[in-house]
Amino acid sequence: MEPRSYRMVVSTSQDYVAASANAERQLFDWLTGKRYDTSALDEGRNEIATGVTLDHDETSGQQGAYKRWRLRETRPGNGGTWQSTLVVRADHREDERRTWVQLDIEHRPASPDQFPTRANTPKIAKLLLESLAAQDGLADVTATPYFIEPADIPEVIEELCDADRRLPIVVATVPQGQDTARWTKEVVDKAFAHLPGLAILYVLTPEALPLFNRALEYHPVYGGGIRTYLPGIDLAWKPDAERHPVMGRPTVEANPRKAAAVLASLPQRLALRQPLPTPLDTLPVQRTRPRPTLQGTELEKLRADNETLNVMLGEAEQTEAIRADEISGLRTELKHTEQREDELRGENEELEAELRGLRRQVRALQVSLEKMGQYELAHAPGEDTSSRPTTFAELLSRFSEFENLHFTGNGRCTRDLDVQSVPNWVETAWDALLALQDYARASAEGAAGGDFRSWCSRPPKEAYPFSAGKVKMKESETVGNRGAWRKERTFPVPVTVEPSGEVYMEAHIRVGSSNTISPRLHFYDDGPGTGRVYVGYIGPHLTNTKT
Repeated sequence: MEPRSYRMVVSTSQDYVAASANAERQLFDWLTGKRYDTSALDEGRNEIATGVTLDHDETSGQQGAYKRWRLRETRPGNGGTWQSTLVVRADHREDERRTWVQLDIEHRPASPDQFPTRANTPKIAKLLLESLAAQDGLADVTATPYFIEPADIPEVIEELCDADRRLPIVVATVPQGQDTARWTKEVVDKAFAHLPGLAILYVLTPEALPLFNRALEYHPVYGGGIRTYLPGIDLAWKPDAERHPVMGRPTVEANPRKAAAVLASLPQRLALRQPLPTPLDTLPVQRTRPRPTLQGTELEKLRADNETLNVMLGEAEQTEAIRADEISGLRTELKHTEQREDELRGENEELEAELRGLRRQVRALQVSLEKMGQYELAHAPGEDTSSRPTTFAELLSRFSEFENLHFTGNGRCTRDLDVQSVPNWVETAWDALLALQDYARASAEGAAGGDFRSWCSRPPKEAYPFSAGKVKMKESETVGNRGAWRKERTFPVPVTVEPSGEVYMEAHIRVGSSNTISPRLHFYDDGPGTGRVYVGYIGPHLTNTKT
């Protein structure tokens, strides 16, 4: 489920008095820029324009202090109500060194049947970042990217590994031969458009790039690409690299504005799903009461108060409906996560059993060779991996090596994986093709004995092994019944296979997992017909209920 609301949570070393005064000043400047009346604001509900209210409450005491403002704009053209909430909070029982600032922007449709409009970074977020000297852990949170020079790399590495970091660190690079300032202005600034307040923004200078990649051996980013480093990074663990998505130069350069929406999606989702810091999470619900009506008869005053209370009751019901929808979405996400966890658990158990068997087999062979006096041969290095492709471009160029496989897909889509993948994706894809070739040969001879997943579950001794847990022969009914999603999975084949020249390839192999790419290989088995398996797609995960 794509995130629709915007949330910024940062801290500042400014004390509560200075931070709240700064925040209030920026809020009023923002409201004045919208031509709202801010001349006589007070606690409670303030009507600052037709269809626009500003609620304000604050308190201070032994449990700390906070100021909170909630702007509700129900105006023609809004399709409902835009609600913006700004909180400045200090709680010295939890942390006496900093003040917390939270900004939420959300759209509330006029009808439950309408879909909320996505909230991008508002102008007030940039104003707050500039005035508050905002921080996230060890890093500064700025509205514009900071340039990383060679001397800055140790400090950036420390920020990446900071256990208190909540925000992603997004690092853009400059292609070789490009002017850093021009590339940043024409490409990076557009790609970073929706990230202020959601991430820590950096641009690697060409001089710093090789040093940065040397320090991040398993988590590099290359010229023109952009990588999002999530909190909790483990630089010493190769598998961790899959958690931190890469956007390649072709994607960024082709359409920076579209790239901006994709880049912001993960940080925006993380901001909304991550638990709030305790000082913010313990705030009471905002229940602003109307001020007493001072003019008119007693009956008119009661009617005015009743009308206001009815409006507030409607707001509360709307809030309840939105939160219920959020809970439903979270339950759906939890269900998908649990399903994925079960799949991975099964796959890991399968791989572990296979690994134990291979280790026993290797040891038995070593013992036999040792008894024959062939000690050096028994402990010689394993397979020479130099013959395996190291890029997806090379993998495509070597497809002719597979007698019973034929690639019919978009080669550019596959080659683009090279600028946003991790090394084991190519290895997994190559292993899948080796196993598919053995299966395709058997299928052509009528000796496969089932589909590819069954083959992988019980492979013949001479067949190349591949994990059955990575193979799915069917898509969900939801994907199959939705025209647009089904069309995405319909790929070319020879007319000898299907007169229309294309077939729905629901069988697929999970090449890798990451937050935005999760590449897949889709194929169609026509062994009984033309004696071949047709690979129609190798590329990023196609659209489904989870993407």
